[in-house]
Amino acid sequence: MITQRLGLQGLRARTSRNLLPLRTPRLNFRALTSTAQRFQDVFHAQTEDPNASAILSSLKTPSKTPQTLTEKIVQRYSLGLTEGKVVKSGDYVTLSPFHCMTHDNSWPVALKFMSIGASKIHDPRQIVMTLDHDVQNKSETNLKKYRQIEEFAKKQGVDFYPAGRGIGHQIMVEEGYAWPGTMTVASDSHSNMYGGVGCLGTAMVRTDAASIWATGKTWWQIPPIAKVTLTGVLPKGVTGKDVIVALCGLFNDDEVLNHAIEFTGSEQTMRTLPVDDRLAIANMTTEWGALTGLFPIDGMLQAWLRAKATTSALFDGKDTRFTHARIDDLIQNQLVADKGATYAKSLYLNLSTLSPYVSGPNSVKIATPLQDLEAKDIKLNKAYLVSCTNSRASDLAAAAKVFKEASGSGKPATIAPSVEFYIAAASIPEQEAAEEAGDWQALLDAGAKPLPAGCGPCIGLGTGLLEPGEVGISASNRNFKGRMGSPDAKAYLASPEVVAASALSGKISGPGWYERPVGVEKVVLGEGNGIADEDRAISIEEALDKLIAQADSIIDSAEQNILGTSTATKEEVDDEALTAILPGFPEKVEGEIVFCDADNINTDGIYPGKYTYQDNVSVEKMAEVCMENYDPSFGSIAREGDILVSGFNFGCGSSREQAATAILAKKIPMVVSGSFGNIFARNSINNALMGVEVPRLVQRLREHFSSNNIKERTDVKEPAENKESLDSPPPAQQASPVEEKVLTRRTGWKFVWDVRRSKVSVTEGEGGNTWSQKVGELPPNVQEIIARGGLEKWVKAEIANSS
Repeated sequence: MITQRLGLQGLRARTSRNLLPLRTPRLNFRALTSTAQRFQDVFHAQTEDPNASAILSSLKTPSKTPQTLTEKIVQRYSLGLTEGKVVKSGDYVTLSPFHCMTHDNSWPVALKFMSIGASKIHDPRQIVMTLDHDVQNKSETNLKKYRQIEEFAKKQGVDFYPAGRGIGHQIMVEEGYAWPGTMTVASDSHSNMYGGVGCLGTAMVRTDAASIWATGKTWWQIPPIAKVTLTGVLPKGVTGKDVIVALCGLFNDDEVLNHAIEFTGSEQTMRTLPVDDRLAIANMTTEWGALTGLFPIDGMLQAWLRAKATTSALFDGKDTRFTHARIDDLIQNQLVADKGATYAKSLYLNLSTLSPYVSGPNSVKIATPLQDLEAKDIKLNKAYLVSCTNSRASDLAAAAKVFKEASGSGKPATIAPSVEFYIAAASIPEQEAAEEAGDWQALLDAGAKPLPAGCGPCIGLGTGLLEPGEVGISASNRNFKGRMGSPDAKAYLASPEVVAASALSGKISGPGWYERPVGVEKVVLGEGNGIADEDRAISIEEALDKLIAQADSIIDSAEQNILGTSTATKEEVDDEALTAILPGFPEKVEGEIVFCDADNINTDGIYPGKYTYQDNVSVEKMAEVCMENYDPSFGSIAREGDILVSGFNFGCGSSREQAATAILAKKIPMVVSGSFGNIFARNSINNALMGVEVPRLVQRLREHFSSNNIKERTDVKEPAENKESLDSPPPAQQASPVEEKVLTRRTGWKFVWDVRRSKVSVTEGEGGNTWSQKVGELPPNVQEIIARGGLEKWVKAEIANSS
């Protein structure tokens, strides 16, 4: 029988380790938003009757625009809103987050902070610093950086957690910084994880962090919001990791790209998702392409909070953020999405139809049922139970259970001889819990190699990285090519129990715990809520809205025909469309297009991870390595003043702002794409790199430069050395281009962005066609940041103006 993975730590003696003295918990919550709109459903005569009117008047409440849970939380933490302003998706807001966490990048943030003229952190209670990324690096350079961060934290009086204490995101959750109903940010792309405990978590970049340190605030645009409805219940042997791996792989057409996600479901459904599973799901909404992944503040979460509060009351004393009084206040003033709130899209997944899933190789957009991969006999070299995604005590227990069940006659089961199995707890408290339960020792007895609590192999740092030609499986969150070692290796992602079972067998396999429910043939998912009656009602409502809009259009046309209408001249129309240009901002940006023909070029492809935590990389070196993981020849092809054009979702991946500054170092002033990863777009603005989305241009470039000459289909024989191939199709009739795809190409095309007219023009080569199209207007606050040379200089000016 499988123990249910509740993720509720037992009552055990535990203190906060290696933490500078805590101050009073920051509980000064902003005013709560009002409740959902109440509609008055009475006859007119009732309102005229004095007796009925007296009763009805007591029920009246001010009407307001219904808000999503995301919008309600942002409303709490927005500054300078006009009276009665109700924030909604698409709004730009000035944001003062409840907490802001920085990790190994704290020293670069500190340098930015000091360079803008700041000397004292605006609100020390708002800031948390953790050291977690490069904790295995014992070089003097890294140790010096760590000392500088610790000394800076002590001087500023902020909470600090040293190397080895745990991964920052786990600390934020287990220490109560990421509190339900609040908005907490971090300078790391997996801040989404806080949504697992009902806290709106999103990534900020280094420059944003410096701004928050100095002023307590930064800017944010509320993204489009997607509702993901979970139905059914998780079958035996299926975990939260399987849920998010399936979502990433089955909804793999950028359905939630740059969206804020709100997960919802019936009480019965949500009871099958413990908090640890929710944390794993929310964590990997980053890989799904989303900016946040928010779960409701429901009974399961409240039970988890109560357990934490009880443990804290017994063992932690007064200095704790988990108190029953605080939880009482949370429940009494509970935030929920309003009925009738507007969502950009709705998706659903029936958990009852889900089985264990595996992601990869080398892409989260590829998700395959475990049973299909088991049949392929895929041999492994390395296995990893590490990262903030799945290295909590419940995950370690699930992995240990695999080996315990496989043991016979008192002799512990051990990993396959060909496999190296690395384990690292998400934090010291989680490792202690696993040690007390005997799970940590069970994994060591099986042959696992322990690593310090930290990021390690997940981000390609430290011991145990994948070597060229190797194959690995990990319980972490990201398997981009080269992420965990060599670009010539292959990486898969799976749940802790599948990782452990694979390490035991030496090939991708499961523990055999899954029990398929009767009648389940395929995964049930799609658009809508997954509830037939509700979806039908929504469809009818949308159809009625469309009919009303068509009727309004017909009426408007008829009025114009009958009453007549004035016609503006072309010049007048153009004048109305003109955008005011702030001093220092160029009216036009132009250059030759250099085309990088690929979608999903991630930040590691733009700026290699091995340089990310080297703080003294010169501008010349940044220019040299720019795009080298995508195309080593980029540096010799691109020139100063070029306009870099790429495909869709450019700059996805981590929050490293060097992805933007490396392009600037190459003296490329502008990037054009079909779409941008949101964090990259934010980094671009913060560092004065201009960008615009023009999907039509990507399409035209691909139509023009793609080879039209295709070889005839021929029999393709699989090489003998490819018998262990993981993803090659069986020998078959195939077609291939005559020429190999060109990764980076000088096009001879000219691109012009007319900022004043919010228009781009493209000339398709010398003597070629010229076409133009409108693009979005550049908002004044964003234009001001770029005009001043980036957010850092903007903050510096703000500090100077306020002094």
